[in-house]
Amino acid sequence: MSQNISIKVEKVSIKKVKTSLFISGKFKDEKVNKSLDDLLGITLKNAFNTDSFKGDFGKKIDLFSNGKINKFSFYGLGDKNKLDSNKLRSLAANIVRNIEMNKISSVTIDSNSFGLSNSLNAQAFTEGLLLGQYKFLDYKSKKTDFSLNEVIFIGDVDLKSLSKGQVIGESVNYARDLGNHPANFLTPTYLANEAKEISKTKNFKIKVIDVKEFEKLGLGSFYSVARGAKEPAKFIIVEYSGGKKGDKPFGLIGKGLTFDTGGISLKPPPRMDEMKFDMCGGAAVFGLMKAVAALQPKLNIIFAVGATENMPGSDASRPGDIVKAYNGKTIEILNTDAEGRLVLADVLSYINEKYKPSAMIDFATLTGAVLVALGNRATGLMGNNEDLINQIKESGMATNEKVWELPLWPEYSKDIKGKYADIQNIGKAGAGTITAGAFLKEFVGNTPWCHLDIAGTAWGPKEPSYQPKVGATGVAVRLIYNLIEKKK
Repeated sequence: MSQNISIKVEKVSIKKVKTSLFISGKFKDEKVNKSLDDLLGITLKNAFNTDSFKGDFGKKIDLFSNGKINKFSFYGLGDKNKLDSNKLRSLAANIVRNIEMNKISSVTIDSNSFGLSNSLNAQAFTEGLLLGQYKFLDYKSKKTDFSLNEVIFIGDVDLKSLSKGQVIGESVNYARDLGNHPANFLTPTYLANEAKEISKTKNFKIKVIDVKEFEKLGLGSFYSVARGAKEPAKFIIVEYSGGKKGDKPFGLIGKGLTFDTGGISLKPPPRMDEMKFDMCGGAAVFGLMKAVAALQPKLNIIFAVGATENMPGSDASRPGDIVKAYNGKTIEILNTDAEGRLVLADVLSYINEKYKPSAMIDFATLTGAVLVALGNRATGLMGNNEDLINQIKESGMATNEKVWELPLWPEYSKDIKGKYADIQNIGKAGAGTITAGAFLKEFVGNTPWCHLDIAGTAWGPKEPSYQPKVGATGVAVRLIYNLIEKKK
């Protein structure tokens, strides 16, 4: 869990700064700032030459002083024309880890030297500080790790941009926390309570549908997964009314499988512990809720998470069972481990009918096949609307949360036609990620919709450097908030 970092901007000259650590950036082949020579008591150019520090990206040199500033750290920024917001985000993550390794609680950063007068750079830099600091220690009996408490920026930088980056970073870390909690702690009820807390914020309203109501409401597909679990499932719906009254809401839908055994189609034991991460699609939605609550964009949004466990209980669904989804389509369950799509089928069709969204995006750790196709470098993207697909691609490029479009040609829908029902919950051999997307497409009607399969990116990636060393990544929070901003 990340600690709260106090972010401040002070309009002072470097000569008046008093700090344990002063951090500055240096571009490759940039002239040395001679005004620092007096503060250091040495010729900076000579010090750089002695240590062969030329400003190559990511390189660092530490220099000590007997003045008001105890220590100077200079970080290489590389070629000025090649520095972008993602490089700054990565660098900031490395900076905060170096700071905490040296047990320094307060630092001052020369924002001008890092190019933080650019609002996107300033936001990315603060995101990197928060993301790089993240550690999940909630269940450690001894918490010995040191945390940075305060960052003071001097120079030409916008506090609003820094603060926005802090909110986004904290929201990603919140999604990471939810993913990392064990399933005996993070239950569907826990998620519902978290949503209630967020919904106390201005412009929010919540509705939680309990599993007891599923059959009566016609949520037969969702219920087919929930019925095998002792923990009661929850259908969590949160409305945010930040836009004009009457404007259609933008739908954000998450798969919230708080633990997935596979059900009767039981998963093999190795790495089954990682199935606590099967709610990371829901975690992304919760992270976005957090960001929206803090930043209050001028857009109406409907958040929805189908939260349940998938357990092989005495009342669990069996392979071969046929159920009816909310939109009336019948589904033949050939594999109970293809459960996420069964949950999303009802969540998507219910939200589509009841709230008439302008568009919907769903997030799900849906298929292992996407990891085979894309590894953990990119999220699988499918959809029925070219404009929405392109908007997500653009936001993916802007945030460095890469997505890759996979086709949803009509031929793939033939692969999920059922023998005894309208459709079946798995396709034929091959194209598992695409046939899962084709299945979901059956439940969105004509509403513009995209599906993000995050099974490869939700946990595991170690790069870029702002990713955690272990556990959930909080993927898609930065990506989709960037998209929200463009829509407001």
